Amino acid sequence: IAALAPSLRGSDGTSLLRGPPECEQHAAFTRDPRLSRCVTFSRDGTFFGWCNGHSVSVVRSSDGSIVSTFDLPKTALLEFSPLNKILITWQPYNSKTMKTPKSYRLSGQLIKALYQKKVDSWLVFIHDSVELPSCKTRTFFSDTIANKLHMQKVSNFALSPGGQPSKVAVYVPGSKGAPSFVRLYQYPVFGGSSAALANKSFFKADKVTMQWNKKASAVLVMASTEVDKTGASYYGEQTLHYLAVNGETALVQLPKNGPIYDVVWSPNSSEFCVVYGFMPAKATIFNLKCDPVFDFGTGPRNAAYYSPQGHILVLAGFGNLRGQMEVWDVKKYKQVAKPQAPDATHFSWSPDGEYVVTATCSPRLRVSNGYKIWHYTGSVVHKWEMPSGSELWEVLWQPFPDSCFPERPVKYQATPSDLGTTQALPTQVYRPPALRHLPATASSKLHEEEPPQNMRPGVLWEKSLSKSALKNQRKREAKKAAKQELKPEPGPPLEPATITNSQSEPTSGDPETDKKIKNLKKKLKAIEELREQQVSGKVLQKNQVTEIC
Repeated sequence: IAALAPSLRGSDGTSLLRGPPECEQHAAFTRDPRLSRCVTFSRDGTFFGWCNGHSVSVVRSSDGSIVSTFDLPKTALLEFSPLNKILITWQPYNSKTMKTPKSYRLSGQLIKALYQKKVDSWLVFIHDSVELPSCKTRTFFSDTIANKLHMQKVSNFALSPGGQPSKVAVYVPGSKGAPSFVRLYQYPVFGGSSAALANKSFFKADKVTMQWNKKASAVLVMASTEVDKTGASYYGEQTLHYLAVNGETALVQLPKNGPIYDVVWSPNSSEFCVVYGFMPAKATIFNLKCDPVFDFGTGPRNAAYYSPQGHILVLAGFGNLRGQMEVWDVKKYKQVAKPQAPDATHFSWSPDGEYVVTATCSPRLRVSNGYKIWHYTGSVVHKWEMPSGSELWEVLWQPFPDSCFPERPVKYQATPSDLGTTQALPTQVYRPPALRHLPATASSKLHEEEPPQNMRPGVLWEKSLSKSALKNQRKREAKKAAKQELKPEPGPPLEPATITNSQSEPTSGDPETDKKIKNLKKKLKAIEELREQQVSGKVLQKNQVTEIC
């Protein structure tokens, strides 16, 4: 059975641990007390590398034995190739050396040094002998360019994960009234009018983030603008687009206005989750047809995290929210736990899908640094607080191949722990001191809470609802049925001077009176529409607010 090994990087140095549930210092790894610039694992977790400002070291994760040491004190980024044969380093641009990314064999031999001034997309591997900087493919062992994508103004690209054949998504921003677009290509077929596997054009895009699914069959593109010209959002405006390698494209329709906080693919590559909308935000799972499958309702959340096996989903609210986490079984769409991790700046799943780590790290928060390891049922199994004056900078799980940890049945009972759980307490409406001795009365809510609902046609959601939610739903249905029964049956025609509420136009016999009634109805309808827009979060103009009042 593979043993998990989290790594810690902070002001006290670099450590490699063994655990959970018990987390102890790795017996074969000597803690490096020097300040580390960066740490990384190879993709299968075999090797662990770090730079301490004096050199770059690579060790075996299993026994801590030294594999190689490089005299590269200014290294800021490290990356192993997928087959663990090559180590790539990046250091800040230096006018003397001019070469920032450097490729080394793990034996210590320098293979290639390249110039890459920007740190964004500094290097992306296709495999261990080909790399893709700035959409050119070049072998490490010669200066010959193997292939090149001839396209002007490419500002971003994303390489597909997994093995061959590799695919690449390319983004070109719009200009002079022309739309922006994203195209998908399969390496090495870059030329010709029909070379693109898919093409999606759109407006309102200052920048994009592109995310492939694990099977490299589709990519999600979130386009965003820096400024929302309507004034509805401080965060700009975002749209979400879908492209598949079979040529299908779509705009993902989100039913609630507001920013898109997070988009994440399920590890099974057949669905994705979007967290969006003005607070309280909605979270919805979509299938590959971009149809909603399940809506988690509204809540204080801005991030989503699938377990590595894809059977559990955590919806969380970090940053300026209180750290509430909702743990869901995504096969039964049933909530497992609702723990709370206030002041957390980091969240990640362990490779076995049983534990998560939350951490408070610098420089985001320079006080109360530390980390907690939880079982997904809400129990805290390990807790570590940094000593006074020390800072925690990074917590990183050792990765493992997918086959190491198969999916396990989901548990709903909290795992026993000496540290207990931190379930979120139910919030209560604030009552002034002068009214606290009086009986509680029904109060209006600032936001209307939306319950979860299964969006699949013909699926009954009652099984997953709580008893109270199910009771409230049945009350609403009974109330609606009672209203239908109380509707008056059509009676004899009313007098000509009487204004009716039927769908036919009212007549009073006086054309001037009919005109006034029609105008009054128009005003009432406009006021009702403005109220609906205000409830949905849209910012109204002063004259519109005055009209509502």
